[in-house]
This record gives sequence, structure tokens and C-alpha cells, in this order.
Amino acid sequence: QVQLVESGGGLVQAGGSLRLSCAASGLTFSRYAMGWFRQAPGKEREFAAAINWVGSITDYRDSVKGRFTISRDNAKNTVYLQMNSLKPEDTAVYYCAAARTVTITRIPSQYDYWGQGTQVTVSS
Repeated sequence: QVQLVESGGGLVQAGGSLRLSCAASGLTFSRYAMGWFRQAPGKEREFAAAINWVGSITDYRDSVKGRFTISRDNAKNTVYLQMNSLKPEDTAVYYCAAARTVTITRIPSQYDYWGQGTQVTVSS
């Protein structure tokens, strides 16, 4: 049974930082591209960042470029999202997802497994 478990969310003031983690089990982690998505209240789920299976290629949505960094540790079956200079508009539930693809993707339907999400709230 595949499980993706996110952690590290919380309440932070604008300008602060958080580091999200996503621990994977039940799959060959190193064969999956990993992504972070987010969903704010009343809005659709949107792509935030992705990383390929060896960690050599990353992709970010424009609004988080320069502030967020995605990384992975295949030995620990874990993907991270370091979020700096947080803004109130970053407030959302953040989800990690795994895609059995060679290349990274921004398309949610191309991800095979999803975590349950972790809440990030940025106060102004």
C-alpha cells in the first residue's frame, strides 16, 4: 500500500519560513517524479513545484520561484519543500504527489499517488 505523508505545515508570519516534508512508503521512491501542489479555500488545486526522480531537474510556478526550493533524499524516501519569504497568498493546504514518469510534470492527472495534505497559514 502506497502512502505519502506530509508534515511541517503550520502558522507563520509573512516573511517567515517553513520546511515541508513528505515521507513515501510502499513504492520504489527513486523511480517516481515528485510534486508539491497547493489548494487555497475556494480555489482549484495548483502546481507549486516538482522534481525528477534523481533530483537533477526541478520546476516551479512563477509565483514561488526564488522563494521555494524542492529537494529529495532517495535514501530516506522523502521529498522536501523549503519555503522562504512566505506571503499571505501562500496560505493553502499543501499536497505532495508521486508520478511514475521519467520527466517532471505540472499536470495533476499525471500523478499516481497523493498525500493527505498539510495546512500552511501565513498571517500578514
